[in-house]
Amino acid sequence: MISRTTVVLLALALLTVGGAGAAAPDFASLQVQPFQPPKPAPPFALPSLDGRTVRLEELRGKLVLVFFWATW
Repeated sequence: MISRTTVVLLALALLTVGGAGAAAPDFASLQVQPFQPPKPAPPFALPSLDGRTVRLEELRGKLVLVFFWATW
């Protein structure tokens, strides 16, 4: 009987050899854009409902939801 370690090592070896010659995907032909890591938000300040100014840097480390809307 083949041990679990042997099976895992064989699978890793096959994945390594099989992936060595693989080309990078051609995103342009698939009409998709590759993932780009998000950029940090630019610094800004907005008035709160009680009249004080809230700056984005004061909220570092907290979850911030910025909701913009407009009526035309």
